[in-house]
Amino acid sequence: MKPSHDAAFEQIQTLLDEWYEVEFSFIQTEPLVSRLLALSAIDRQFLLDWARRIASIQIQLSYELISNALEHFTELDRELIESWALHTMESYDRQGLQPAMALVRDLDHFLDMQREIRLGATFEAHSGVLHHFLHGLSGRPLKLEELPRGALPYTDSETIFIPNVLSVMKSPEANFQLYKATLVYLWSQTRYGTFRHPITQIAEQSGSPKQFIALFQSFDRLRLEGRIGAELPGLMRTMHRLNRESGHAELPTQWQPFVAQLSQADCSIDDVIRLSQQHLAALPPLPPCSYQGGLNLDAVTEIQQSRIERERAKFRVIIDEVLQQQEHQAEQRPQLSTRKVEDPGKPDGFDIEIHIDQVALTIPPVLKSTKESIMQDFGDIPPEYLQPAGPGDYDPKYHHENEESADDVWSGSYHEEGAFLYDEWDHARLHYRKNWCAVREAPVEPVYDNFIADTRRKYSPIIKQLRKTFEAMRDENRLLKRQENGDGIDMEVLVEALADRQRGEEMSDRLYTRMHVAERNIAVIFMVDMSGSTKGWINDAERESLLLLCEALESLNDRYAIYGFSGTGRKRCEIYTIKTFEEPYNDEVRGRISGVRPKDYTRMGFAIRHLTTKLSQIDAKTRILITISDGKPDDYMDYHGEYGIEDTRRALIEARQSGIHPYCITIDETAQDYLPHLYGPAAYTVIDNVARLPFKVSDIYRRLTI
Repeated sequence: MKPSHDAAFEQIQTLLDEWYEVEFSFIQTEPLVSRLLALSAIDRQFLLDWARRIASIQIQLSYELISNALEHFTELDRELIESWALHTMESYDRQGLQPAMALVRDLDHFLDMQREIRLGATFEAHSGVLHHFLHGLSGRPLKLEELPRGALPYTDSETIFIPNVLSVMKSPEANFQLYKATLVYLWSQTRYGTFRHPITQIAEQSGSPKQFIALFQSFDRLRLEGRIGAELPGLMRTMHRLNRESGHAELPTQWQPFVAQLSQADCSIDDVIRLSQQHLAALPPLPPCSYQGGLNLDAVTEIQQSRIERERAKFRVIIDEVLQQQEHQAEQRPQLSTRKVEDPGKPDGFDIEIHIDQVALTIPPVLKSTKESIMQDFGDIPPEYLQPAGPGDYDPKYHHENEESADDVWSGSYHEEGAFLYDEWDHARLHYRKNWCAVREAPVEPVYDNFIADTRRKYSPIIKQLRKTFEAMRDENRLLKRQENGDGIDMEVLVEALADRQRGEEMSDRLYTRMHVAERNIAVIFMVDMSGSTKGWINDAERESLLLLCEALESLNDRYAIYGFSGTGRKRCEIYTIKTFEEPYNDEVRGRISGVRPKDYTRMGFAIRHLTTKLSQIDAKTRILITISDGKPDDYMDYHGEYGIEDTRRALIEARQSGIHPYCITIDETAQDYLPHLYGPAAYTVIDNVARLPFKVSDIYRRLTI
């Protein structure tokens, strides 16, 4: 080692030892130091910066990445190394250490993946559009989930699974179209009865299961393409074009005679099975096309069995409830039957009416959707479904199976349907954690006790004063005089102008009057801290503040909403609805204010992001987000100290970039230490006495909106 390098060597050695010290005794930092010293000062600082960021979340991962980056440094540019590091951290966040380590150690795999991402379409970028597109298709509602890169897409008849990257086509736009084509093809399998029969059992009986299933897929593909072409002709043309552009050959000659037969509207899955059995030994299967995906028959069977049992019970329960509502409760149960009614819009060309004693039964929407799902599975309504549930036969909860409580949904995975996913800023890595916080809205249950009446009596003089103050804030229409243009003539100015002309002077051109129609175009959300630390006096003061504020705001026409926030960890972030913009201030809202209770922790960034999204959807000239809190951001795991403060600050910056003005009212005595950093010097108020909170909130609102 040259003497001139001694200081740099020692400095870097100390830095790496600090990051990689202790428990990882196998880590040898000296070789890293020597290789780092061989780089330029700029390159060395670049790598050390990324080593520090990754070490903030996982020491071993940081060591592995910096080692591999040094080994391949001449092959990689900075942008690629940065992408490698970010992807590694996101992999660690989502899947854990081992998948992230595999990504670090296999550079060729990462480079291949980057090329695919650059030319392909990603689920992350397009999931929102794809979800809306899928929900717009008819039939049983389907969910959408992502698979690892390279996995074969499929459906289990309730969920469509597609890979997180598609790069078959030559451009991102074409790959996005392929995403849509794949969704439509897999949707058509559920819509047009591909899974109505036990295909696995039929294949085993054929003597050549693999050959039968491959042939079955080929015949069914032609049938489904015919149905898609009839219902969505434009999209079917796009699907054919994508197939050609992806290099798939034209349909073989021996398959062409089957196209017309399988494209008929009355062609069913029974015809596909029959043709597959007839041509099993003589006809080679078609090679899979670009949008076809695979068949996961085991997954279909498992999901289908559960759904059939559930929907049979649900159907019978609802039938029984409908009969009770229609007073068909004589000693002898009525006779139920079905009748097919021609309907070209249905997959099988007909709908099914349910008759009671030969008269068509009027059925509610919930029964209609269940009936359509049953018809997708069977093509009919099985006779046993027409037996109304008797006492004790079935639990009526089947009728309400989708009405999960806010607590029930947390028993599943954090990305379960219904959650809003938000990024979270990690100041140590200087980057967002993607889709890190799972947010759900939950109602505040109204409490009808004496709180409202007691508060009104306690603050009766204050409420009257606030109402007068707020009434004075209302702009009034007024007549503007001496205008260059307007709706009327300003007679006083006209007389003066005529006199000026008589004297030979120039006449004024401000001869008109115009009515100024004043409008307070303001939208405000109050974001209320419902963490456990607000228990007691603070909770009472918050509720009193909200009540006084609402009583006063009714004197204005400002649009306002109130939400509480709390949570436990990133997977259980909760927004509590107290009043939406659309709701009037009524007894139920007052009951919710009374029902505000302390919950868990004060993870704040997700709440700001979620309510910023709501405010951004309101068309208003001025949009304000007012936080009422008792302390700094905090959560029981990693969301405390600098991490929580920096994420909250980043969320507030995002709000300002969206045109929203954030403001904070707090009773935290230590707030001067962090609020200027979060909100700026003039966007917060610290109240040193919790009893003053109800008085100050309304006063601050008045000053903010004048």
